Amino acid sequence: MTEMENIFKPDDKNIEKAAKIIHEGRTVAFPTETVYGLGADCFNPKACASIFEIKERPLFDPLILHIDDIKKAFMLFKEVPCKAEKLMKKFWPGPLTLVLPKTEAVPDIVSAGLSTVAVRMPKHPIALALIRAAECPIAAPSANKFGRLSPTTASHVAEQLGKGPAMILDGGRTTVGVESTIITFHENKPVLLRAGGLAAEEIEEELGEKVLRPVISGNSLPSAPGCLKKHYAPAAEMKIIKRGDKTEKDKNTAYMAFSEPPEDFGEYGIVKILSAERNLCEAAANLFYMLHELEKAGIKKIYAEEMPHTGLGLAIMDRLKRGSVK
Repeated sequence: MTEMENIFKPDDKNIEKAAKIIHEGRTVAFPTETVYGLGADCFNPKACASIFEIKERPLFDPLILHIDDIKKAFMLFKEVPCKAEKLMKKFWPGPLTLVLPKTEAVPDIVSAGLSTVAVRMPKHPIALALIRAAECPIAAPSANKFGRLSPTTASHVAEQLGKGPAMILDGGRTTVGVESTIITFHENKPVLLRAGGLAAEEIEEELGEKVLRPVISGNSLPSAPGCLKKHYAPAAEMKIIKRGDKTEKDKNTAYMAFSEPPEDFGEYGIVKILSAERNLCEAAANLFYMLHELEKAGIKKIYAEEMPHTGLGLAIMDRLKRGSVK
C-alpha cells in the first residue's frame, strides 16, 4: 500500500468500514472543521496506545475525546459546572474543547494520568457520522507527527503518517484550519488553556465574564492537548517579525504576511498572504495549509508577520510562537 492508497471517499459504505476499523482497535484519520484527527476507540487502551505510536507522541500529552451528542459528555465528565453546560449548549457542535474531571470509564492513557479529560463535539458531518457509526467516543489528536504542522487535507495526513492509519477519510480541506479552543474551570472561573478556533471573546460574551489567561510554563507537563512549548512546527526555521523588520532575502526564504505583501516582496523566494481582506477567520483557515505549501517548496526560513492579538489572531499567534521555538 502506498501512502495515498489508504485515502477513501467518505461515502456511507466507507464510513461503515471506518467504524468497523475503530471497533477492531485500529485507527482512522478523519476530517473535523478544525484539522484532521487520528482516531481510535476511547475505551480501548491498546487502540489509544497505537495513536501515540503512530504519531510518535509522548504519553504525557493527553488526548481529546470526540462525541456526537451532548448527553454523551456526561459519560466522560464526572462533574459539569453550570457554566460549562452553558458553553456546551451554545458552542457544540463546534471548535470548543472542555477539560473537566473525568469518570472512571476514561482510561488513564487518554488523560495522561490526569484526573481530567478533554472532550468536544466536532461540527463536521463526516466526523459526526463516523462517531455515530462507531457507537463510541473517539479519541483523536491531530493526524500528524508529534510537534509538526497539523493537517488540513487528507494528503497532509498521508504525507506525514503514511500507512499508519488503517484508513483516511477524505473530506477535503478543513474550514477552521486551527485546533479547537480549550477551556477549563478553576474555582468556577473559566480558564483558557489553548487559544483556538473559537474566539475567547465569544466565550466571554456568553458567560458575561472574563476568561482567565494564565501564564503557562513551557517546561511543565501539559494539562491539555497541544500545550507544549514547541509544537505545530514546520520543517523550515520560522521567525515571527513585525512589519518593516530587517530580514534575510533570497530564494530560500519566505514571507508570510497578514494582508499585504512587503514592499520588497520580489526579493523573497515565496510570499504568502493569509487574508487580503484582513479576515482573521480566513487567515486561521489558511495558516497550516500555506505552511504545508512552503514545506513542499523546500523553503529553509519563514518570516511570519505578527498578527493582531484579538479574536482568532490569538490562536494564530499561539501556533506561530510554538512553531518558531528552536
